[in-house]
Amino acid sequence: MGLVSIPDRYRQVRERMAKAAARAKRSEGEVTLVAVTKSATPEGIKELIALGQRDFGESRVQQLQQRAVQVAEWLARQAGKTEKPLPKPDEVSWHMIGHLQRNKVKPVLPLVRYVHSVDSLRLAEEIQAAAPKLERVPQMLLEVNVSGEGTKFGVAVGAALHLAEQIDTMEGLQLAGLMTMAPASENPEDARACFVRLREIFEEIRFKKIGGKNFRHLSMGMSGDFEVAIEEGATMVRVGTALFG
Repeated sequence: MGLVSIPDRYRQVRERMAKAAARAKRSEGEVTLVAVTKSATPEGIKELIALGQRDFGESRVQQLQQRAVQVAEWLARQAGKTEKPLPKPDEVSWHMIGHLQRNKVKPVLPLVRYVHSVDSLRLAEEIQAAAPKLERVPQMLLEVNVSGEGTKFGVAVGAALHLAEQIDTMEGLQLAGLMTMAPASENPEDARACFVRLREIFEEIRFKKIGGKNFRHLSMGMSGDFEVAIEEGATMVRVGTALFG
């Protein structure tokens, strides 16, 4: 059996997303596919962009810097050269999805539209300090350690509401939603309780009107469990292996 091509993988992931959304009586358009580039080649990323993918995620700072710059330069060079028009560089969005150290905030922020992994007030303050130099308001997702695993980053479930309140009072930032990682498991159903709990925390924060109308994202679900995440309300799924192998 030959290798599955990236266009085939992309189509399969999109079909699975559509079916999961239909099961939950949701529109597929409510869910953003964030293509995680950890195992991708530069050619693979370009292929996905040509297929229409616009959101990409990276968990390591150095890798994010390299890939974002490479993609922007490539798109600038391709302008007007291809049969099917490619997006402008600023139409491709990068998401920082991994743990972000405070000393790495300045180089990362200008490159990304979303930071999915805000897990402390001190990190939020560092982002706030860098925000005035940016062209856009940083969109931040609060990472919540719903599983309680010691190996995972994220604020504890009991502290999430209070931290969300604190971030919401900070000028020049937007609290855009919540993120979590479910425990690793062969069975996607094992992640469901984790996703249900994150959605409950999300609804509680929204009920208290924290974050305003822009508090709307639930970033949850990866290659092994994104369909369950969509069924439980995810608005962003972070998929790498299913796209790039």
